[in-house]
Amino acid sequence: MTRTAHALTRQESADAWARLRLLRDQGRLAESFPEACSLVGRLDEEGRARAGQLLAPLDPAVVAAAHPRMTAVTVAVTGNGTCAPLVAPLTAEFARHQMVLRTTGHGQYIADLGDTGSPAYDAGTDMTVCLLDADAVMTELGDVWTVEDCERALGALSSRLRELAQEHDRAGSGTLVLNTVPLPAWLARRLVDYRSRARLGVLWREFNSALLRLGVELARCVVIDLDTRLTDGTPLDEPRMRTYTKVGFSEPLLRAMAQEVANVAKSLRGYARKCLVLDLDGTLWGGILGDDGTDGIEIGSPGRGEAFSSFQRLVAQLGSQGVLLALCSKNDEDAVRAALRDRPEMTLRERDFVAVRANWAPKDRNIAELAGQLNIGTDSMVFVDDSAFETGLVRESLPEVAVVELDGEPALHPSRLLADDWFATLQVTNEDYSRREKYQKQAQRSTFRSGFSSLQDYLAELDIHIAIAPPAAQDASRIAQMTQRTNQFNMTTMRMDAAQAQEYAAGPDTALWTVRSRDRFGDHGIVGALFLHTRTPGVLTIENMLLSCRVFSQDIESACLRALLEHAAATGATAVAAHYRPTPKNRKFADFYQRHGFMPYGEDGEIRYLRHTLGTLPDPVGHITLIPFPQGATS
Repeated sequence: MTRTAHALTRQESADAWARLRLLRDQGRLAESFPEACSLVGRLDEEGRARAGQLLAPLDPAVVAAAHPRMTAVTVAVTGNGTCAPLVAPLTAEFARHQMVLRTTGHGQYIADLGDTGSPAYDAGTDMTVCLLDADAVMTELGDVWTVEDCERALGALSSRLRELAQEHDRAGSGTLVLNTVPLPAWLARRLVDYRSRARLGVLWREFNSALLRLGVELARCVVIDLDTRLTDGTPLDEPRMRTYTKVGFSEPLLRAMAQEVANVAKSLRGYARKCLVLDLDGTLWGGILGDDGTDGIEIGSPGRGEAFSSFQRLVAQLGSQGVLLALCSKNDEDAVRAALRDRPEMTLRERDFVAVRANWAPKDRNIAELAGQLNIGTDSMVFVDDSAFETGLVRESLPEVAVVELDGEPALHPSRLLADDWFATLQVTNEDYSRREKYQKQAQRSTFRSGFSSLQDYLAELDIHIAIAPPAAQDASRIAQMTQRTNQFNMTTMRMDAAQAQEYAAGPDTALWTVRSRDRFGDHGIVGALFLHTRTPGVLTIENMLLSCRVFSQDIESACLRALLEHAAATGATAVAAHYRPTPKNRKFADFYQRHGFMPYGEDGEIRYLRHTLGTLPDPVGHITLIPFPQGATS
């Protein structure tokens, strides 16, 4: 980064902090909370922690009332020591991601996780954060102890945590977030011989491995590996705070923990980013393609060229796990495609990208058009560029896009991109692994569409087939991911994990149906889901309905709804009810049910209720071939 860019960043941060303080001094933080969230996003890590001190005293109920469409998340905080210092950085990190934090608890983990009447088990609690430090082990030891004593203490603590996590997984409604417990030097060095230290290291790592295993085995448990946060020089603790206040983590590590928890929350709420938009010159390779030519750009050779290759390998790794890769570069498109094709040192090739925008138009315009082309929101995008001008332009014009500004040192590109963990998700599914291919097929559909003068002619030739059927056992993760990530056509934004999806599908008065789609270009897989219940006699209720943005504008949602209405009538229902909860992202479909013959009949808070009496059904969707509901479904 140039000195000017550094100065600009510092000035932006100073301006954001001054504005936040002004809002606080004027008593307007609650009423201006969305603006405050954007301001927090412009601050560095330390600045965000200070901002948390300003925001934490706000009453979440007041904020939620002033901004009912902002996402509110309730978090119970517990642990073995003093947990209150986590609240301010948590508040800031949640605000940074446009979420209102409500905290409960601040208690001791054994009582909180062992009592199903505690806030950790409340139906309204979305997450329980259990902060563990080395004192959780030390309290089990005497004043003088041996490795054998520590082995017994670690074993007892491990068993206790497993039992508590399993009970929460069984009876809790939210997600339990644990952390591994780093082995502090001040503890290990109490043993004076290296053999004993080695044994302690083995035992401690086995304890942490058992903790991490809970995050693999339990559906509602996430375990954050704090060892990975200590490799960047973050101090584990501060001796005076640990001794006098029982705060087992340093302020920087608490901030890191808050970032991790916020990342879990945004994954649960469907806010993980989907698309990585990359510059080329100075970002994916060194030099200027237009000046240096394909043979002159730096890539693959020792030194800087290898640094750019390393960054390309990271980008390829992200792409292999379902992150959509796109290019946005001020370059000649033919030259870009030639460079990706002809330089043998390239890790990334044209086939790795779902879109290439190489032209001389402003990058903010290109990114907005990319979002439209891919049918995703700009808030699903991360833009990476080494130009302070371009990043500043995008940050100003498209504030919902996450911007990663690089500098002139390519060896630092990977750490800068990974710093905010934009693409973290609870689980990568088979659908993710095939996402790039599906979006590339979408590009083929767009090309095919250009050959038709009317949308209806195009849809008729697309040869769309949809199948509505119960989910298979292996579909639970995909369904859960859709509830978490789908925001535009998500009629109530009901979020679920895999276990909750399975429970819903198996319920005595509930049913879960998947929607699969294929056309002449290939199989989309699961693109939608219907969540139904029959708790009111004679009435089939659509508690939620969701559809992937990949298949918008094909009338699949209309075909599914008509099939459901037809099925309900055939199986003796007298009406079909539906729920709709408006959000900033699903407004496009606010009148969806009304357009298909439903009539509003009431509201309860944010939920609107509608009903179809099954007298006149919507017209069939002629260009879609439907495999209907199985016999006996939902009856």
